[in-house]
Amino acid sequence: MRRILLTMAALLAVGSAMAQKPRPDAFPPMEAPLETKALTMATTVEEMAGWDRYPTYEVYVAMMQGYVDSFPDLCRLDTIGTSVRGRLILALAITGSADNDLVRPEMFYSSTMHGDEITGFYLMLRLCDTLLRSYGTSEAITRLLDGTRIYINPLSNPDGTYNGGNNTVGRAMRYNANRVDLNRNFPDPFGTPPMNELQPENEAMIHYVEQHHFLLSANLHGGSEVMNYPWDSFTSRERLNEHSEWWKQVCKRFVDTCRKVDPARFKDVRTSGYVNGGDWYVISNGRQDYFNDCGIRELTMELSTTKSLPTDSLNHYWRCQAQALINYIDEVHHLNDSTPPTSVLSCDVDSPFKVYPNPTRDKATVETAKGRHTVDLTRFPAGVYAIPVEGVWVKIIKL
Repeated sequence: MRRILLTMAALLAVGSAMAQKPRPDAFPPMEAPLETKALTMATTVEEMAGWDRYPTYEVYVAMMQGYVDSFPDLCRLDTIGTSVRGRLILALAITGSADNDLVRPEMFYSSTMHGDEITGFYLMLRLCDTLLRSYGTSEAITRLLDGTRIYINPLSNPDGTYNGGNNTVGRAMRYNANRVDLNRNFPDPFGTPPMNELQPENEAMIHYVEQHHFLLSANLHGGSEVMNYPWDSFTSRERLNEHSEWWKQVCKRFVDTCRKVDPARFKDVRTSGYVNGGDWYVISNGRQDYFNDCGIRELTMELSTTKSLPTDSLNHYWRCQAQALINYIDEVHHLNDSTPPTSVLSCDVDSPFKVYPNPTRDKATVETAKGRHTVDLTRFPAGVYAIPVEGVWVKIIKL
């Protein structure tokens, strides 16, 4: 009888495992077949007006530059680096009124490091458009931009996405042009050596992140619908992330917001819609663990069960996820109960920052090549703060 019970238990365990969809990047992928679904391309910026197409590479670059031309007071265009084949890896830096003090938290959105997972590429482009066009008309978005520095990188693997040429995403592939999986190529904080040398896309990303003080980020993928929080290198039993409970609440808020529009979303992996990365499947050399080890709270967002959504589904996915994506930006202001909702970062007084006349009790005047700036620390507690001013990190001691 005991043997029978054990066998039944084993079968139940197998059934439970089979009920959970495998992680899309759990195993080395096979060569993807050519896409036969409708992946309509926009060959001009004007054709993107209905948001029912994917942009060609040239249209994508033109859209990013067009935002700066149309909203010069709200954004600038950064070149993170270039891909193996020389395509641009771009980020739009968005913030609100320059009249506010310079103390604002920085958050980072980045998508499509797997070149065939293009839902996030579309969503991030549309998020840029929505944030900029809503400034001054939406009170909530205006307040969000005025209090936050938002960096959005819609496409971090352009060679993979435009593997078939600049005019189509129909031949998109997972890898970069060197046939390397970029999400197995970051330095591993737990000691696992990468299988390949650091790729130019990741080297540029690491350098870009080092130039900022991102407090929160998200890495957008596709192939499942689930919020994947750290760690990826360990199961929760092996090593629990210190912010696990906070992550669960963040994930729940995201999923619940999407389900208000479409209750069917985010159910293919876990009914909750979120999972500890290693509990889903353990991987090494991923970006999420690297970023979190560097002090950036990064979440992996798997946003569509289909890696390359047909274009007739794009508007629906935006309606489902738009508010959740906007709300996630605001999470940077609520990292935990002990962290003030600002971008001021405590640092050692001997850190290599340029020091201006200190200390101060309320405001500090900072001089750069572009002029003088006032940093108002009146509402912040005493401490040592590192603050970006015109690309220079300054250290200010608040009494």
